[in-house]
Amino acid sequence: MFFKSKKVIGLDIGTSSIKLAEMDFNGKGAQLLSFGFAPTPPNSVSGGEIVDIGAVGMAIQSLVNEVKSKRKSIATAMWGTAVIVKKITIPKMDKKLIKDQIRFEAEQYIPFDINNISLAHHILTASSSPDTMDILLIAAQNELVTQYTQVIEISGLTCGVLDVSGFALANAFELNYGKIPGEVIGILNFGASITNFVVLQNGEVIFCRDIPVGGANYTNEIHKAMGVTVAEAEALKLSAISRREVPDEVHSIISATNEAVTEEIRSSLDFLSATTNGLVLNRCFYTGGSSATSGLTETVSRVTGILLEPFNPFLRVKANPKKFSPEYLEQISSFAGVVTGLALREVGDAT
Repeated sequence: MFFKSKKVIGLDIGTSSIKLAEMDFNGKGAQLLSFGFAPTPPNSVSGGEIVDIGAVGMAIQSLVNEVKSKRKSIATAMWGTAVIVKKITIPKMDKKLIKDQIRFEAEQYIPFDINNISLAHHILTASSSPDTMDILLIAAQNELVTQYTQVIEISGLTCGVLDVSGFALANAFELNYGKIPGEVIGILNFGASITNFVVLQNGEVIFCRDIPVGGANYTNEIHKAMGVTVAEAEALKLSAISRREVPDEVHSIISATNEAVTEEIRSSLDFLSATTNGLVLNRCFYTGGSSATSGLTETVSRVTGILLEPFNPFLRVKANPKKFSPEYLEQISSFAGVVTGLALREVGDAT
């Protein structure tokens, strides 16, 4: 899943923030050239869908202007329930015949109208039998594809690569940690409304799922339980994360929500095991803005029995010390997993 970089801008469009990164990659490794971060216009992105294309397009344009980028091509990623990644097994066949077979398989496995989806596939190198081949089937609703391409066009740029957030995470992981043979690696990216969960085996993505939990769960629970506005609830949550003084009830709500979020993650781990003949993770890395929530990673580790390790998207990335201090890189690292993976793509890459 690793691709050398050409001149693209990596762009991660989230519910609460938009991240931008420019990187160069050559034989000496990767270098971070620029990084931008801006709040997503309120209520403009919901569950991965871009509700207000105009507002998001203008925000992207402002961010590109802010970092003074001269690149014209964007690599961005879709996420949410309108995107499905599924591992399937088909009889071994000539690669030229796979495309037609994939469409037939999609009708069986994808719960969308086959006439309204964009399909892609990735052949996995390992297979459970010499007579079969394992394939990752990637499907996205056409409406979502149109939203992402239009929002890039409105910003005055072109969409060079349309990826999936989980694959971008895998791309960033391989750059920084390499392919780890013989191990099953999980990555959890805790976002505002979605947690991306991707699993790699021998360096290949074998499982990719967006779990519908994130930082917004905590905000909504505080809002409902304490009768405060959503903005006040968000402020209380952030104060608790920053270890500022808040009412004891806030800590209780966060703790209870940690348990609920963990249950969703455990369900996805059970689903992974059920669909991969009992596969379990050897290691699991975490990232994302909501991963800083008090007690979250500890609760996930306690309930699942899996030790969570922080994912550093800049572990093997050089950055100009005059432009990026170590403190700044540490500050943005939790938000940069997807966008660095996107910034390493090249125009014309397939998903």
